[in-house]
Amino acid sequence: MSRIRSESRRVSIAGAVTLSLVLTGCGAGGGAGGGGSDTLVAYTSQSGDYQINFNPYSPTAIDGPGTIFEPLFFYNIARKDKPAPRLGTAFSWNKRGTELSVTLRSDARWSDGQKFTADDVVFTLDMIRKTPGLNSTGYSGTATAVDPTHVKITFDKPSFSEGPQVLGRSWIVPKHIWSKIAKPSEDVMRKPVGTGPFKLAGFKPQAFTLEANPDYYGGAPALKKVRFVTLSGNQSGADALKTGQIDWQTGPVPDIKNVSKNYPGYRAITVPMNQAALFTCANADLGCSGPQTDPAVRKAIYYAMDRAQLNALAFENTASEISPGFALPERDHALVSAGLTDRIAPMRPRADKAAGLLRAAGYTKGSDGVYAKNGRKLALTVKVVSGWTDYITAVSTIAEQLKKAGIKLTVQQVSWNEWSDARGRGQYQLLIDSLSQGPAADPFYLYSYFFSAKTTAPVGRTANPNFARFKDTKVDAALDALEAIDPQDTAARKPYYDTIQTEIEKSMPYIPILTGGTTSEFNASKFTGWPTEDDLYAFPAVWGRPDNSQVFLHLKPAT
Repeated sequence: MSRIRSESRRVSIAGAVTLSLVLTGCGAGGGAGGGGSDTLVAYTSQSGDYQINFNPYSPTAIDGPGTIFEPLFFYNIARKDKPAPRLGTAFSWNKRGTELSVTLRSDARWSDGQKFTADDVVFTLDMIRKTPGLNSTGYSGTATAVDPTHVKITFDKPSFSEGPQVLGRSWIVPKHIWSKIAKPSEDVMRKPVGTGPFKLAGFKPQAFTLEANPDYYGGAPALKKVRFVTLSGNQSGADALKTGQIDWQTGPVPDIKNVSKNYPGYRAITVPMNQAALFTCANADLGCSGPQTDPAVRKAIYYAMDRAQLNALAFENTASEISPGFALPERDHALVSAGLTDRIAPMRPRADKAAGLLRAAGYTKGSDGVYAKNGRKLALTVKVVSGWTDYITAVSTIAEQLKKAGIKLTVQQVSWNEWSDARGRGQYQLLIDSLSQGPAADPFYLYSYFFSAKTTAPVGRTANPNFARFKDTKVDAALDALEAIDPQDTAARKPYYDTIQTEIEKSMPYIPILTGGTTSEFNASKFTGWPTEDDLYAFPAVWGRPDNSQVFLHLKPAT
């Protein structure tokens, strides 16, 4: 089962590829966006060549979830919508939350012509349960085909929280093909066969193209082709927008609030979703070392930040407030705990608070203005990926802010591979990243991913994705309790959310920066049907899966 990964999907400048090469890589035609009027050219922040991989369960898949391989339902993480039918048409739980019944559509076919049935769903879920490399959420249900259009999934204990994972993040695969694959977690699926609205039309290292599935049960999409291209970084993306060579990207551009003025025909939308933070290797018991293992140091950094300045300098004021309990202030407003010391992180620094925390922890300020303890200066290193211009600006600004608070912070720019490996293995003091959301508009999933003892590991072994190595028995007990409560019963869930948030704030293994405003720029003159603030039917990030497939299904050529 695919877990939302915490990769920020930003841009590296390594492996630059010229735009003209990219657009000719799959035989691009002329016109806006480098293709025909019904071809959308998308840039997902990919730099360097694509490595073919359409396995929807692979952490290095370049596409497939939602577009080629479908879930049973689409869950909108941007707002609390009812799940939208895809391969499923209806579902229900028994009262205890131990049995999930799903009705499937009868008119879906695999792109090779074979009929989709309940056997494919049962096979997929059994494969997930039996294959550790696919089962990152610990799915333990047992699926049974009642008849060709009905599946029953049973659990040994109440498991309401499994619903969005099973229904919205299990990519259903064809039994007649995948049953013959010896190692499904490793196969790159060069010739993917799915039920989705698109099929693979062609692949080259510089670009690949999906084409509309003419036999899609919902009717062939009006958008006939989607071409995913590689570019060399933020500036290349902005240049491509300026010349009309790409139609959709998600990421920073200069003067981001005036996209429609600076890029005629284009529009932009910003959605507060992923929560930027300084990740810390926090748990000394699991092998972390350095001053950041002290909660007092982590909280001093939290109070020393000038978030208003960070928003202006690094994020062009597109970010928004963040709660130290990591419930989204807007989407999850009713769940933000009243028991928090700060329901919202302070936007301006509180130097007195930071200094008091450090003094109480035994630090004294030296003549050079830097705090020290036991003869060791309070000095830390923060890792950031080369080319992530907004995050580089953010950590450089934080370094200046912490200097005023008596903390020395050294910025270390590294490749994405080095950064990712360090993050997974816990071989870092601080790094900048974001906590991503789960399969539904519910903070439970973020908590179960980043704060559960089940998703971490000792330093040297790969954690996924509790990279901070955070462990707390109260948080784990609250997560276990939440699994058994109906998600609609807000009153019953609230005390457990209060416990999780207050414990997180006490320890602060991820030091909150701001809620990142995920901004996408899109060609509104070429296509209609894009998400808007008034109709946010999907999280509008080009790299979001299966969110981007939901957007593709809504788009129509403007001509």
